[in-house]
Amino acid sequence: MEYFAGIDVSLEQSSVCVVDTAGKIVREAKVASAPDALVRLFTELGFPVVRIGLEAGPLSQWLYAGLIQAGLATVLLETRHVKAALSAMVVKTDRKDARGIAQLLRMGWFRPVHCKSADAQEVRALLVGRKLLQAKLHDVELSIRGILRGFGLKVGKVSKGQFAARVQDLIAGQTMLETVIGAMLTARASLHSEFMRLHRKMLAIVRTDAVCRRLMTVPGVGAVVALTFTSAIDDPVRFTSSKAVGPHFGLTPRKYQSGETDITGAISKTGDALVRGALYEAAQVMLTRTASFSTLKRWALEVAQRRGMMRAKVALARKLATVLHRMWVDGTDFRFGKETAAA
Repeated sequence: MEYFAGIDVSLEQSSVCVVDTAGKIVREAKVASAPDALVRLFTELGFPVVRIGLEAGPLSQWLYAGLIQAGLATVLLETRHVKAALSAMVVKTDRKDARGIAQLLRMGWFRPVHCKSADAQEVRALLVGRKLLQAKLHDVELSIRGILRGFGLKVGKVSKGQFAARVQDLIAGQTMLETVIGAMLTARASLHSEFMRLHRKMLAIVRTDAVCRRLMTVPGVGAVVALTFTSAIDDPVRFTSSKAVGPHFGLTPRKYQSGETDITGAISKTGDALVRGALYEAAQVMLTRTASFSTLKRWALEVAQRRGMMRAKVALARKLATVLHRMWVDGTDFRFGKETAAA
């Protein structure tokens, strides 16, 4: 007799359900959302569990790593598939979700998700923190401009380094504005300092990473794009084909066909939004800002003539995902005249 376990993870406590080959519930429990508690539960069962499954989420990678380290066969399930499979339930509870996950494992109706390595998770945390500080810094600057505009004070076009001096000149002699805007300028200086600290840390990682430096030979691909791409892929071997990388990050159109209906929609936007945005930015830079020409850029410009620049950027972003992955696997630099063969 084989046994399968499903875990519905919550912040404080997780629901666990164990079923046998026939689908009969053998054990149900609610334990703390910690690897030690889950390992203790499965150890005390008295029989081996063939497969343990939990839905991918914020805590899932930590719990997955702990269960794998304890020698338990564990898989991460794709969230969209689990949601679709459990959507037929009229009553939704954590207990029923755990039962549904266990049944999915028993029948094999699931798609496993790659669990990133510890190094990739650390780099991802760095990129997310850097992007957050960058966004907040931009928000503070826009808020300062908006407040001053209400008093008829226009900052105008000014460099990042001269922004604070320009604002201080505008608010000189106005007590209330000096108090309010002065506090916002102090917050801006602190955000800029911490943002640059994370930015320098990111650049230091890229300098010592041979893969990132190789990917940066592609026009439009800088340090941020290269590191974002490699940290999301983590293990390039997990993709059997380079052409599967673009769809993995949601850069292929949706498709709905049923009977006489056949609809091709916009891109799916599934997967990592950070990588998708980075690839799109790289495509935009290649098409509009880089002076170097290549077969890949010529192909994208031909798409732009037929379908428009917006669709050409998306198509080029999808093609870049394929090219970058193939360069990583083959260990080759970007070839300006043979990109199609490299892809």
